[in-house]
Amino acid sequence: MSRFQLNRRSLIVAGAAMGAASSLGIAGLAVPARAQGLAPTQTMRGGANNYLPGAPVVERIGGGGFWMSGTVRRAGDGAPLEGIRIQIWAHTTEGRERDPHSHGATLTGADGTFRLEMPQIVPVFGQPHGHLAYDDDAFETVFLRPVMGNARDTSLSADFVLQPA
Repeated sequence: MSRFQLNRRSLIVAGAAMGAASSLGIAGLAVPARAQGLAPTQTMRGGANNYLPGAPVVERIGGGGFWMSGTVRRAGDGAPLEGIRIQIWAHTTEGRERDPHSHGATLTGADGTFRLEMPQIVPVFGQPHGHLAYDDDAFETVFLRPVMGNARDTSLSADFVLQPA
């Protein structure tokens, strides 16, 4: 019975072997890293506050100046999801969270990213925060309520990992 020892030398030898196998075109020995077993995003407390179903897909909410962005991936394998509708709303310089004109939606690109311009988010109840939702039928509904680090920030990012319904 042979014993494998994990040390610097064995790691160098293993790395060299993988490099050689890759350069020889031996399939399956060197594969790109994938997010295996990626857990779904859980709904955040307060995320659904002032949610209005069916906000339209828009180019921008109001006059803009602030960017909400993020990524959407599938639970398990982490694959980016294209064409996913993400709804966004917030208390801004142009309206309150409950105002229909403070709501809008955008779609993810082929790489699973989304980005939507909106008015500057301002603090409500002491915390500057945004609201984002995935609420269609293909995956489980998720509501997020990310808090900004500083009320003067001009962007906020939130990522979704969606579980098939």
